Amino acid sequence: MSRTSRKRSTVANRAIVAGAALLLGGGGLAAVNVYASAGEGKSSQANQNVAQSWSTISCPDPSTKLTQVPEAARAEVDRELAKMDTQITEAYARFASEKRAIEQDSGYANNAILSPLKAKRFAALDRISIAMGRVGTKPQGLEALSNCTLRADNNANAGNGGGRGGGQNGGGQGNGQNGQNGGQNGGQGNGQNGGQDQGQNGGQNGAGGQDQGQNGGQNGGQDQGQDGGQNGGAGGGQAGNGPEASDFVDITTVQPNAQKARNGRGGSKGTFSTECGRNEAGLFNSDNVIVAPGVTNGAHHFHDYIGNQANDAFATDESLAAAETTCSNQGDKSSYFWPVLRLQNGQEEADANSDGGGKEGNVGIIQTPSQVTNTFVGSSKAKVTAMPRLMRIITGDAKAFVNGTANANASWSCTGFEDRQLKDKYPICPEGSQVVRTFKFQSCWDGVNADSANHRTHVAFADGNGNCGNGFKAIPQLQQRIVYDVPPGPGFAVDSFPEQLHKPVTDHGDFINVFDENLMNTMVNCINTGKKCK
Repeated sequence: MSRTSRKRSTVANRAIVAGAALLLGGGGLAAVNVYASAGEGKSSQANQNVAQSWSTISCPDPSTKLTQVPEAARAEVDRELAKMDTQITEAYARFASEKRAIEQDSGYANNAILSPLKAKRFAALDRISIAMGRVGTKPQGLEALSNCTLRADNNANAGNGGGRGGGQNGGGQGNGQNGQNGGQNGGQGNGQNGGQDQGQNGGQNGAGGQDQGQNGGQNGGQDQGQDGGQNGGAGGGQAGNGPEASDFVDITTVQPNAQKARNGRGGSKGTFSTECGRNEAGLFNSDNVIVAPGVTNGAHHFHDYIGNQANDAFATDESLAAAETTCSNQGDKSSYFWPVLRLQNGQEEADANSDGGGKEGNVGIIQTPSQVTNTFVGSSKAKVTAMPRLMRIITGDAKAFVNGTANANASWSCTGFEDRQLKDKYPICPEGSQVVRTFKFQSCWDGVNADSANHRTHVAFADGNGNCGNGFKAIPQLQQRIVYDVPPGPGFAVDSFPEQLHKPVTDHGDFINVFDENLMNTMVNCINTGKKCK
């Protein structure tokens, strides 16, 4: 994919980047470019008082319930699940374009968006039930997962012009019109992104809101204009499709929280590293052959790929095994992939008119990591056994914003501060420090399956003491560290499904094991004998 700039399409303007500048007191960190929606500007005070603020569409994820899908039905089930993702994407696009009308009339949302979406999901779930019933037991009750709802903004009650609620992105000290409901983005000016003035309204990071005060200002009180902040959004919350200022935190304010695993007797202390580059050649696509095989744009967001060069929606075990690899050791043809990170600096992206890109709210210039390391480590309590060839593992949850955080697993930090790890925030790193993204994959295997219906139950994490559960055995754990040299401040985000709003908690990593047998055995031996191998 070329990275040359070109004019953004009108479709992409719905998620256009706003170039508001925010100075963090004392640190001098420039925080720029949170998403804003075209057309989300002022509204009358009367409308503000009656409108409910919504941020996204929330739908149950059927894949989490489908843990026992017969092998003969999996291809059809995967296709139907991919169709359901597309249905949500299309519904969210309409939601985003008509958000103002929806906030003023929830009946409109039910009639125009949620009811048609429910009907499509009901039909898809019925086809899944029929497909499974042909070759096994027909599941009962899947239709209950067809209903979707509108999700209220995180900041819907976050004060309407400042307030006293404190929080991470505190705005001005003033009480605004509705006073004391600061919440996450209110604050007395002492929050991490608090403005320098004591205006009545929070503005962009103070109280969000739809201009519900007299002195909004773009950045929590620095400016004293008559209008609300540039990215306040409708009714005090999320604008566009994310992220928002409260999704970022100054890493220097985070207390050290990283814990080192303890090695016990019988543990495997060695490591094996494989060097596969940084995706310098720019191999991207918005497929995901693990969860949506055979479906173009099955991920609805772009991935970086290193290692195996044949990974797309139509990759087979045979094509992956025969492919070229970017790994230095040609015995490693594994595929390592993750959502791209984009810099939101207002420049035009090359994929503005592409599925998975600007068409679906993933805007900004894709950033090539400055460093990527792939290290396989052992178990603190046991020797490891070889992973089965062509094993699939997903860590994290691309839908964690609406699914909840049970499967969320990415960590964010900054170089020089990696004793401080963030799960649900992006870090604002000081000048000279780079953003660090870390994935630690599951390290226990059921001993039988290279994949599972929901791509999770064949693997698991060790418990707090480092032990695998009954019937599971320790395997080499992939730990990835991905580093980015981006400007300080909240000017970046990972790609996501549109309705997941680019939240950091949705970050995830994917791995397909295509090590040859000899190299896998070398890895296992190195780890079990305490060596450090490359």
